[in-house]
Amino acid sequence: MKREYAFYVYIMASPSGTLYVGMTNDIQRRVDEHKNQEKDGFMKWYNCSRLVYVEFHEYVLNAIQREKEIKWWPRTKKEELIRTLNPHWNDLACEVIA
Repeated sequence: MKREYAFYVYIMASPSGTLYVGMTNDIQRRVDEHKNQEKDGFMKWYNCSRLVYVEFHEYVLNAIQREKEIKWWPRTKKEELIRTLNPHWNDLACEVIA
């Protein structure tokens, strides 16, 4: 039986507008970690707790490559990407995790 995998590239935003780009194989766990500030570092310092963008990848290497690509983009390009899926920058956590 072939096992199916799921990988996600996502962007979290803070109330002040700071953006965090990440990649995970468990979007629900990762969003919960952001919302509960369970890990020290960038996401805790800046309170990046609102899921504003997410995309699915079947292969881990594709997800890693995409995450790195987006991380190096200027902020304006990241904002354009977010608006393609989420023009009002709503928290997508309920939609994605449900």
